[in-house]
Amino acid sequence: MIQSFNSLLQMMNAIPDEQTAVEHFTAIRWKDGAFCPHCQSDRVYHFSDNRTHKCGECRKRFSIKVGTIFEDSKIPLRQWMLAIWLITSHKKGIASTQLAKDIGVTQKTAWFMLHRLRHAAQAKSFNRQLSGAVETDETFIGGKEKNKHAWQRTGGKQGGAGKIAVLGILERGGELRADITPNLRARTVQEAIRANVAPGASIMTDEHAAFVGLAGDYYHHRVNHSAGEYVRSFCLHTNGIESVWALFKRQIIGTHHYLSPKHLSRYLAEMTWRFNRRDADEGQRVNMLLGQAAGRLRYKELIA
Repeated sequence: MIQSFNSLLQMMNAIPDEQTAVEHFTAIRWKDGAFCPHCQSDRVYHFSDNRTHKCGECRKRFSIKVGTIFEDSKIPLRQWMLAIWLITSHKKGIASTQLAKDIGVTQKTAWFMLHRLRHAAQAKSFNRQLSGAVETDETFIGGKEKNKHAWQRTGGKQGGAGKIAVLGILERGGELRADITPNLRARTVQEAIRANVAPGASIMTDEHAAFVGLAGDYYHHRVNHSAGEYVRSFCLHTNGIESVWALFKRQIIGTHHYLSPKHLSRYLAEMTWRFNRRDADEGQRVNMLLGQAAGRLRYKELIA
């Protein structure tokens, strides 16, 4: 049975022990019926311990954790649920050092747990294109050149020098999509926009040259930030997507302080997942992420 809760205390009361946590996760993962994680067969036999199962086709034994981010983890599921509550409830995420203190594990374990949860949060595919009023903007992630050691500086003009470009697309009142872009050339940026935004939508951008040429497929409106223009006719602006960048950069600066460029896309996935479920209740977000837990991430793959 799937438990309902909307506060951390309610969750701990609803799931008082490990067996209840296992049953809760089982109810979420097998909501459409039991299946074997090895061969996908629905001929599954259950042992009396309520934790072990066996496939009637491939004859393999398994637990409900097999084939998920929890596979081979020695951390109890109840402890995992605490971590899920903290990463989904805090708008700017949680640092591995703080999670380690909160749930009683080492910092290394907490770091790996958080990356497993970010792996679960990554969108596997998009079901629809964005429509209506859509804002899109680019930003750069990375430290300022003037704050770096001399040997770390890449030279060139301040702004994008030595930083990673990220493109964000926000449907007003709807979904956010954000990811690293290899460059900010018009072809690259517009291919990403056309893949995510339905033709005929109203697109709001700034004056960046990469957005020139969208008018053929969209109602394209541009605000000229360099000339001090930020809002035109009350509704033509990019304030929504810029607020997203402000939130993400506060997560980096205020919570993590530093993140590796190698893992930037994972942190973006975490922030995007949380933002897209901003109207859900706290407990709903926990169950939503548990519902996306399929897919294993090994430590060697993470640090490779």
